[in-house]
Amino acid sequence: MTRGLRLFYVCFILFLLALPIIVVTGISLNEGRSLRFPPEGLSLRWYGALFQEGDWLEPLRHSLIIASCAAALSVAIALPLALYVWSRGNWLGRALHTLGVAPFMLPPVITALGFLVFWVSAGMYGQMLATIISHAIFLVTLPVVTISLGLRSIDMALVEAARTMGASRGQILSGVILPLITPYIISGFAFAFVLSLNEYIVAYMVAGFTVETLPIKIFNSLRYGYTPIMGVVAVLFVALAIIVFGLIGRYGNLPRLMGSDRSGEC
Repeated sequence: MTRGLRLFYVCFILFLLALPIIVVTGISLNEGRSLRFPPEGLSLRWYGALFQEGDWLEPLRHSLIIASCAAALSVAIALPLALYVWSRGNWLGRALHTLGVAPFMLPPVITALGFLVFWVSAGMYGQMLATIISHAIFLVTLPVVTISLGLRSIDMALVEAARTMGASRGQILSGVILPLITPYIISGFAFAFVLSLNEYIVAYMVAGFTVETLPIKIFNSLRYGYTPIMGVVAVLFVALAIIVFGLIGRYGNLPRLMGSDRSGEC
């Protein structure tokens, strides 16, 4: 394959990947109240309408609260789990690691159905707390993987040197281990946050119409009326994901965080 043909092939694939984003962006710029592409007239009125209409502000607030709390809770669950697996390495640690990555091994609808049955039995169906906990458990795999990668990249000579100097386990954890894996913790939080914002199946099964998030609002709007605000929300989701992953790529080691670069491991 010649260089020119290879470049054309790469550009064509990138165009196909970007095409849905281009279409949705065009839809969000429609001047009228219609989902048309190419847009009929160009206007940013719907971007302002998103933050002015109460029907959309409430789902936006729900989505931000759920995503922030669920990402923080998933990191709080993943950190001690990953530390135990890394420090012990016994059968119990391997079993806990498998349990930590299990939510992503099952189809989302199966996981969502399990959450639905559990929260109905517990009498908490339709509550925001149930959605937060469900998202945290469903997305805990992401911080488990990133934190585990960070722990495996630690030079054990640093830990041994701290132990030789008389540092306690708590001092080693707070002074050596946590500073080294902080980028991995932040990355795990960011991954969980972005996916929680976009998650629909678990949120719908656990809360239904009681706690309406932006993805649920979009699907409801598709049934009851089309407005370009749906395109605006999609564009903002994509922009947020680009910003978050761009910052991780700029200030972190994205290939290593994704598990493809092991040059820094012992």
